[in-house]
Amino acid sequence: QKVKDSMRVLLPVLLNKSHDSYDKIRAILLYIFSTNGTTQENLDKLIQNVQIESDSDMIRNWKYLDVPVISSFVAQQHKYTRRDRSNEETFQLSRWTPVIKDVMEDAIENKLDSKDWPYCSRCPPTWNGSGAV
Repeated sequence: QKVKDSMRVLLPVLLNKSHDSYDKIRAILLYIFSTNGTTQENLDKLIQNVQIESDSDMIRNWKYLDVPVISSFVAQQHKYTRRDRSNEETFQLSRWTPVIKDVMEDAIENKLDSKDWPYCSRCPPTWNGSGAV
């Protein structure tokens, strides 16, 4: 069942003194993942109210893994088009494939966009795939 107001469910967990700060960080990250990012003001308020200013980098650094932590960051960042992996055989507990797998597969197949990846040179036209370039 989908949660209608996730902030209403999240606040009692965050304000509970018996929960560890790492558990509160996990709860904030789950909120950010479920809402596909949040505003800078909202994130600052959450961090201040929960009193995890010293550990706030654990939340903010997810942007380097292409997770939309701040909603305005998503608009600036180029989104990499993902491959359809719906018919791939996966482990029972794995539901997510990291973006780096798509990037590496495109690099191997020589399909990276030169605008987004200027330092990844294209293979020479005589390359037959038999060795590394």
